[in-house]
Amino acid sequence: MVSIAYAMGQGGAPSSGAQGGFGALVPLILMFVIFYFLLIRPQQKKQKQHREMIKNLKKGDRVVTGGGIHGRVTGADDTTLTVEIAEKVRVKVNRSSVAALVQSGSQQNTPEKSEQSKEQS
Repeated sequence: MVSIAYAMGQGGAPSSGAQGGFGALVPLILMFVIFYFLLIRPQQKKQKQHREMIKNLKKGDRVVTGGGIHGRVTGADDTTLTVEIAEKVRVKVNRSSVAALVQSGSQQNTPEKSEQSKEQS
């Protein structure tokens, strides 16, 4: 006697191997595209902005290092920065250790600028 499961497994329409193989790749390709636009591309943009920020650091900029030290750039070299963290306390750090630019040297408020803005208000 022939088993019912055996009989059902042998029947059915023949499927082509090429169509089944491509159909299995579609979800993988779709997942890669989603990962690219949600994870990889934004991270690359962020890294590019960070490289530009580090490249454009100049004397007078206020920065935060990767260790959380706040200071003002008093000297710049190709690979290092001299950062003043307190009055007459200067440390040399690698440019790559700067995590963020807090305030650009050209944007710092001088007493004259802050008085003018108060008068206009």
